[in-house]
Amino acid sequence: MSYIKSIKARQILDSRGNPTVEVDLITKNNVIGRASVPSGASKGINEAIELRDEDNNFFLGKGVSKSVYNIRNIIAPELIGKSVLNQIDIDNLMLSLDGTNNKKKLGANSILAVSIAAAKAASIELNIPIYNYIGGLYSHSLPIPLVNIINGGKHSNAPIAFQEFMIVPTKAKNLLESLKMIHKIFYQLKYILNKKGLSTSLGDEGGFTPNLNGTEDVLNYILDAIYFSGYEPYDEIGIAIDCAASEFYENNKYNYSKFEKNTETSSIKSREEHIQYLSFLINKYPIISIEDGMDQNDWKGWKMLTNEIGDQIQLVGDDLFVTQINKLKIGIDKKIANSILIKLNQVGTLTETIDTINFAKSNKYKNIISHRSGDTEDSFISNLCVAFNIEQIKTGSICRSERTSKYNELLRIEENLGKNSHYPKWEGNIN
Repeated sequence: MSYIKSIKARQILDSRGNPTVEVDLITKNNVIGRASVPSGASKGINEAIELRDEDNNFFLGKGVSKSVYNIRNIIAPELIGKSVLNQIDIDNLMLSLDGTNNKKKLGANSILAVSIAAAKAASIELNIPIYNYIGGLYSHSLPIPLVNIINGGKHSNAPIAFQEFMIVPTKAKNLLESLKMIHKIFYQLKYILNKKGLSTSLGDEGGFTPNLNGTEDVLNYILDAIYFSGYEPYDEIGIAIDCAASEFYENNKYNYSKFEKNTETSSIKSREEHIQYLSFLINKYPIISIEDGMDQNDWKGWKMLTNEIGDQIQLVGDDLFVTQINKLKIGIDKKIANSILIKLNQVGTLTETIDTINFAKSNKYKNIISHRSGDTEDSFISNLCVAFNIEQIKTGSICRSERTSKYNELLRIEENLGKNSHYPKWEGNIN
């Protein structure tokens, strides 16, 4: 049984150029498990705490030297000598060292980097793929990608209230075919935007950031790109939206004007008006998934939205559930939403993340594994998807290496699985 010999921690830069934590966990056999953690711009208020230095003279307060210190001086001394194969014990020990309900003492970024590094080192020690180490021998299914092609909200400077507009290949034969379809639509959209004299600059997650007139204008451009690429909306390509509604929820209203200017939908909507607008959109466009359609604390609104359209499309809780069982349990008890977004750094350890995934599955809620807007080249989430045969992944657009690294890892896994690999078709409702 191999034990942990040393743990190294350092500051590296994420995709926005902000510091983040990277860990090398080294075993007695000199195996190295390396992990780095991402960071979100649009965060749920109940997420585990990401520890930052808050010293404006050092990376404008975004440094993570406190996290690095905690790993080197608090976590490492307790883990050295422990078996690298006991993931649950490793994670529980770190939770005990922190002792808070939101990881504010050591930082979720500190704990998560060590947690993932340990899993990677263990898989190398055993000479098996990470997805098999985490998930077991029956890990064989690749996820359908929800690919971001237009960014709005906090992820760009585009005057669009909703944060992400994604396309979803619903009937591809395999992952490579999915990416071919996405590639064609992505570059067709770029051509259309260029022809109209609109910006094709990229947002945080690699989608375009054109100066469009609100949500319907965005959806019309996406529909054109789908049609001109030779694909059929509804039948072959669906659209997924992340409203990130908590970012424009103010004074019990949904204030689209916080991001949108001088458009028909630039208005302050009541809960009921906002829900009716989302219902209108799914009846007009091939929208098959809406994430964070309501504010994270608007449980009444979430219940109303679920009653209105929850039997028609996938309704995903991100800020609502923050990858935490106690939050998801409330949603299940109240029959709110039907899916959960899984982000490791919202909860802080691999063990807790797996517990949430399994709890969602046991209650027939779909899991969607997700990146963050500030990410790194670490492709662990690709392995997490395959480990639990999770059928959807969000990892941004098909450009920028911190996004494509996840797709590339999935392509390698698909090749490695060979004839044993499974690629799903969309099982949700398509209007």
